[in-house]
Amino acid sequence: MKASHLIGRVTRRRFVQASALAVAAPVLVPRSAWAGGADISPGEQIAVGVIGVGKMANDYHLPSLLAMADARVLAVCDVDTTRREHAKRRVDEKYENRDCAACTDFRQIIDRQDIDAVLIATPDHWHAIPAIMACQAGKDVYCEKPLTLTILEAKRCIDAARKHQRVFQTGSQQRSSVFGPFRQACEIIRSGRLGQIKTVHVGVGGPSRPCDLPEEPIEPGLDWDLWLGQAPARPYHSSLSPRGVHNHFPAWRSYREYSGGGLTDMGAHHYDIAQWCLAMDESGPVEVHPPVDANANEGAKHVYANGVEMYHGGPQGCTFEGAAGKLHIGRGVLESWPSSIVEEPLRPDEVHLPPSPGHHRNWLDSIRSRARPVADVEVGARSVTVCHLANLAYWHRRALRWDPQAWQFVGGEEDRQLIDRPRRDPWQLPEV
Repeated sequence: MKASHLIGRVTRRRFVQASALAVAAPVLVPRSAWAGGADISPGEQIAVGVIGVGKMANDYHLPSLLAMADARVLAVCDVDTTRREHAKRRVDEKYENRDCAACTDFRQIIDRQDIDAVLIATPDHWHAIPAIMACQAGKDVYCEKPLTLTILEAKRCIDAARKHQRVFQTGSQQRSSVFGPFRQACEIIRSGRLGQIKTVHVGVGGPSRPCDLPEEPIEPGLDWDLWLGQAPARPYHSSLSPRGVHNHFPAWRSYREYSGGGLTDMGAHHYDIAQWCLAMDESGPVEVHPPVDANANEGAKHVYANGVEMYHGGPQGCTFEGAAGKLHIGRGVLESWPSSIVEEPLRPDEVHLPPSPGHHRNWLDSIRSRARPVADVEVGARSVTVCHLANLAYWHRRALRWDPQAWQFVGGEEDRQLIDRPRRDPWQLPEV
């Protein structure tokens, strides 16, 4: 029997035979062996398929997975032939074979019985459908942030993960202390060192805009219709799907058909930290207001039920102001006024959050233990919904009232166009 078949059969027997409580006994492989170079039998490895192998996968996800002895990449998928074949070569070179499958259609990965988990690093408009389908197929999921393109997609991802008892990690890597001491800032704020929080300012980019790019000659080897997916049909432009292997983040993030702009891109990181610090991982704001200036793309305000007001704008990262002081956390910076707020070590009786061993490591460990990861699907869904609410306030230039527990607008504002958007057939959002 080929090792790839053995990987899927053994790991599925050990990790997917969940009880009604979705609790499985962890496999007893020493942590030093998981992260290091020690030999791990194929049956102990978690078989992974990677969907979307652009810059983020090439620079971060593939190197991380290939360095972990208890994971094995069995397949890669991309609508672009050059990127797809490039990723396959990297995997084959690492494993010194030619076994990595390379496919165009993500459903070929989801349908494979020998794959235990999928990592999704596609453009934003291609997150929810593969993630939900993977859950339905019994696979655990790592999906890049921002988790979804719409609010309905965010709720549907939670429903799918919970119904099918899947481990689902959102790519909000700052929760694993990537880029800065975000966990430390959260511990400080939750310990009450700032006193009652009054305001939060989140410094990220603005909303996306309708796509108006001209037509270019199509890239050979690209399935452009599949790249578009649920989005409206339009001619090819290299700003959306760059030609070949590239070393930059494509401009599709700027356009409403595919993303929520800087608000959901870096917003999914920094609004996520704001939610974490405010202990709102299972909730969110109850109102969102557009800026006073009808032409401004900064200044939208979220209001929480406890009176905290959160504004879009300010220095990169998050700035919290409370009754007893002020704190700013960003990539590479943690400062406070007075300085003693961050300089004095946390006491044993203050809040201490569990550390993450790394975002991919935490995902794989959670697959084995069946515990929820540090950036569980609801974490990602709640954070991106905060971003979506701000975008809606900008796009419609009106205040909206939101019920975070019911996942709907209130006061007669229920509107399918607010929580979701039309999709191009056949790519409708799966029912859960």
